[in-house]
Amino acid sequence: MERRALLAGGTASLALAAVPGARVKAQSSLDRVSFQTNWRAQAEHGGYYQAVANGIYRRHGIECDLRTGGPQQNPAQLLLAGRVDMIMSNGFQALNYVREGLPFLTIGAMFQKDPQILMTHEGNGINSFEDMRGKPVLIGAAGRVTYWPFLRRKFGFEDSQIRPYTFNIQPFMADRMAIQQGFVSSEPFAAMEAGARPKVFLIADAGYDAYNTTVDISARMVAEKKDVVQRFINATIEGWTEYMAGRNVEAANTQIKRDNPEMTDAKIAFAVQAMNAQGIVRSGEAVNLGIGAMTDTKWQSFYEGMRDAGVYPAGMDYKKAYSLEFVNKRVGVA
Repeated sequence: MERRALLAGGTASLALAAVPGARVKAQSSLDRVSFQTNWRAQAEHGGYYQAVANGIYRRHGIECDLRTGGPQQNPAQLLLAGRVDMIMSNGFQALNYVREGLPFLTIGAMFQKDPQILMTHEGNGINSFEDMRGKPVLIGAAGRVTYWPFLRRKFGFEDSQIRPYTFNIQPFMADRMAIQQGFVSSEPFAAMEAGARPKVFLIADAGYDAYNTTVDISARMVAEKKDVVQRFINATIEGWTEYMAGRNVEAANTQIKRDNPEMTDAKIAFAVQAMNAQGIVRSGEAVNLGIGAMTDTKWQSFYEGMRDAGVYPAGMDYKKAYSLEFVNKRVGVA
């Protein structure tokens, strides 16, 4: 959904697993880190909630101030203004830092695949992205500058197909030929609850290489607090590893529902199942390197694809958008 698209964020005595950067600290000396999510609490934020609710951050010497997002907040602006230490973001925002000459970067990607989808109805003859050419597509403003240029370049979509998406399921339900944007872990559930049989097309599986649910941070914090940053990333990866495996998730889900009363057990269960089935969190390099993994190869593919689609200029030093220093350490890998 557009809410997540680019806009233009135990006790100390318990023994720790032997992972890079882990440290036991007295509770009174926990390092406080503020982390801003990109929307209201949901299963798509589950790893962070798991790390808070089950004391994983604290076991790594971190007191995590987990701040929920919403429609009136812009995490990137909060990060740039120094009002938060780290934010949940995406690959586009990282490249925007480079384009604008800003000293911020991505240090981990909890989602290997962007969960963005287009969906339509079963049995209407639309069976591929190619079948969508020339047909109206309901998308929001942010989608027009992120995945739409990819679809336009690869499948011949045209701007004349765009129709405004109001984040209301009713237009989709009223038209069996409707095509609309969504997240694989969210909109299909809403459609099924309303009685539809949605057919889902994950844009990442068509070659859209964008990382999502990234951790963005200032270059200054990376330089000055490497140990704190490493411990935060390790704890976050452990949280995601537990959450996606369904281990002791009751406390995390309770906190998600408390922070966002619109969440239900059924919505959360659907989202986790969909993310696991589609390899959103653990696929590709994350299988061997651990959740949060990133590679130069994928960043290059993403940048070059968006460059060729006209989103970014040629010759941009895309490698400034990210650092591999804190990930790819097999944290959470059995």
